[in-house]
Amino acid sequence: MARYFDVHPDNPQPRTIGSVVDLLRADGLIAYPTDSCFALGCQLDNRSGLDRIREIRQLDSQHHFTLVCADFTQLGRFVHLDNVIFRALKASTPGQYTFIVPATREVPRRMLHPKRRTVGVRIPDHAVAQAILAGLGEPLVSSTLIMPGEDRPLTQGWEIMERLDHVLDGVVDCGECGEIPTTVVDLSDGDALVVTAGSRRPLAVRVGGDAMRTGAQGSARSAKLRLDSLREARSWLG
Repeated sequence: MARYFDVHPDNPQPRTIGSVVDLLRADGLIAYPTDSCFALGCQLDNRSGLDRIREIRQLDSQHHFTLVCADFTQLGRFVHLDNVIFRALKASTPGQYTFIVPATREVPRRMLHPKRRTVGVRIPDHAVAQAILAGLGEPLVSSTLIMPGEDRPLTQGWEIMERLDHVLDGVVDCGECGEIPTTVVDLSDGDALVVTAGSRRPLAVRVGGDAMRTGAQGSARSAKLRLDSLREARSWLG
């Protein structure tokens, strides 16, 4: 049975966050709010937690898991940051963007894409998520909480408790969360491939001189963009 943690959205109670962190360190799997929507999260070395996320969401081996990091200091340990990747991340974090980038050896192999050796990374702009990360002192392995066969993520803590009480160890609730997943941008091959557009902010992308916009709930057809400057990075990242 999952434990329910009621947390203030702007000023998370340290004692409650401490209990969440203790649960994660005991190989727990939690649902927690981010600046986009609820996510599933576990500690980096929690092998069973990763398997449980795969089972809950029915994910295959090609799925990119995300390392949710507190800041660039954490992020730089786990991914390779060349100038293009650094500029893109700097222009858009913290925020509702996930970037697929080459991983370092610090990332467990079971988390990586089996062929590309890549992983998703993001820095959330959310007080509760940041409080958990600060207490844990390391990134969370995460995946958006969208159930198999459904188009939208779960948005209410009580609903998550009702549906997933038997498969989670904890639910962190701070009120209604968003229902729009992050925008996923693949930077692993030097170009930017917009995989999914989910941010509430419109995403402007230039393809061969033509601008493509995908709205907050756009189905995001893929598009390629070369990042030549920080100004250009800011323009297509909204």
